[in-house]
Amino acid sequence: MQAYPRYKDSGIPWLGCIPEHWDIKPGFSVFREKQVKNKDAVENRVLSLSYGKIIIKPEEKLRGLVPESFETYQIVDRGDIIIRSTDMQNDHTSLRTGIVNNKGIITSAYICLHSIDMKFCNYNHWLLHGLDLMKVFYGLGSGLRQNLSWIDFKRLPLPIPSQDEQIQISRYLDWQTSKINKFIKTKKKLLELLCERRCVITDNAIRLPETQHIRLGIVTRQMERSIGRRNDEVYTPIGLYNRGRGIFHKQPTKGSELGGSTFYEVKENDLVFSGQFAWEGAVAIASINDDGCIASHRYPIFRGKEGIVDSAYLLAFFRTDLGDIILNHHSRGAAGRNRPLNPRTLIKEKIPIPPLLVQKDIADIVRQEIALRQEIAKEEKLIREYRDRLISDVVTGKVDVRSVKIPDFDSVEMEQEVEGDEEAEDELITESIEE
Repeated sequence: MQAYPRYKDSGIPWLGCIPEHWDIKPGFSVFREKQVKNKDAVENRVLSLSYGKIIIKPEEKLRGLVPESFETYQIVDRGDIIIRSTDMQNDHTSLRTGIVNNKGIITSAYICLHSIDMKFCNYNHWLLHGLDLMKVFYGLGSGLRQNLSWIDFKRLPLPIPSQDEQIQISRYLDWQTSKINKFIKTKKKLLELLCERRCVITDNAIRLPETQHIRLGIVTRQMERSIGRRNDEVYTPIGLYNRGRGIFHKQPTKGSELGGSTFYEVKENDLVFSGQFAWEGAVAIASINDDGCIASHRYPIFRGKEGIVDSAYLLAFFRTDLGDIILNHHSRGAAGRNRPLNPRTLIKEKIPIPPLLVQKDIADIVRQEIALRQEIAKEEKLIREYRDRLISDVVTGKVDVRSVKIPDFDSVEMEQEVEGDEEAEDELITESIEE
């Protein structure tokens, strides 16, 4: 990629030099603030900002303190751009902007921006997304929690190229991100096929005549390897994704900062349950990469008894329909998605135990699945980092794409990323915040 032939000083520290022919314009010259209250609750399609995307929020997934009515929410239309403007002091990681693709309602705690010239709403989305990736918005805002307002935003200096260039940049970024999304989706399809194979083989194994049904507590041991917490030692806590997507590592933390929870050491081949979200499939087998990490007491850890059951087979079983029913049965509570798993009753449950050779075949697939998932995660991380740098460089004029010939292409959107056992996506802001 090449740079522009000539640059000039923008006079803006975070932006630096921009192409010589670009302008600097304040936010109010490109956007207007839009505030349309959902009077009489005429709209009921609830939208949410999640991972830089504006998504439709299914009714069953509304979480937190849901307001009695959505009259306090604001109506947004396709092409509007949303900024999550709250709590900038404490949250420096979230993506805070997204473009609306479906008419609906969103919390009025967010800023809704309407492009003055809607022909360029997609370019404006890319521009703000690029600034979001550069964490420009964290230099704005006021108050104890550094909340951003329209008054703050309207004075924000924006680098603006010519109209023809805006169209070219918008199409270029649509094209490049579609290529990246297609690559990632192809990789994930391989994983889906492996998962399907594991499901079929496990279901068949459960139905074998020689398969025995034995209480979980007889064929496993619950592992409680208490750590000798040292204040200066750094530990890596784990969490679990739902839907069987494995273990993730949280921020390494000193022993003195771990809080009051009891923590246990995790070893390779441990079967780990989320104490709150096992019913959503938050169950995983620890790999070599997880060996030596720690899990709080909220994550029950089991291990299959050698010569009787393979822990990896147990994971495959709990990912079947029957396994899902069992986990749901032993996860009780009505506090939203938080439904605590009861290990004491779970271990009394009889589960199908096929012959060891059959278990081994299933366990081999499970470990292939884990290895492939980890490989995809590494590749996806690198390619997303490349994509984020590309977006920021293009919208700030570091890269010249004017002469790039853009072929016809099919737009490919990434599927909505789903949360882990902790809240990973932006919450709906509740009525108490809006008041």
